Amino acid sequence: MPISWTADLDTGIPLIDQQHRRIVDFINHLEVAKNAGDKEAVKQIVYDCVDYTLSHFAFEESLQEEAGYAYCKPHKKVHELFARKVSEYQERMDLGDDVAEELHATLARWLVNHIKRDDADYVESVRASMAPGARARAEENKKTGWFRRLFGR
Repeated sequence: MPISWTADLDTGIPLIDQQHRRIVDFINHLEVAKNAGDKEAVKQIVYDCVDYTLSHFAFEESLQEEAGYAYCKPHKKVHELFARKVSEYQERMDLGDDVAEELHATLARWLVNHIKRDDADYVESVRASMAPGARARAEENKKTGWFRRLFGR
């Protein structure tokens, strides 16, 4: 069953939402190729999806680091564990196993849960850091030091 993009998947960060929609497209294309029995298309879609998703993870993690998101390291660990799991599917696929059905179900379930739970947690921090003037304020805070910020001197 294809994934339909719904408003509860929006993070409110346009570039992240665009990237998530692209991953949904990959997953939906995987379903079409799987249902058609096109093993070569399945393989290509999986490799393209993994490549794109790893780039997305790196981008998302850079936004979190820049925003000073407190749980950046655990979030990155979740990404790493997922990448490892998908890599195992790729290995099985390369050995000739038909993993399309299982992989599709895993990707669809994981992405939706990850967006709604893990990604929703960092949104406030990242959006605040992207607000107009946020970078200038952060740079000014670095220059003035914690004592001056604390006591207003």
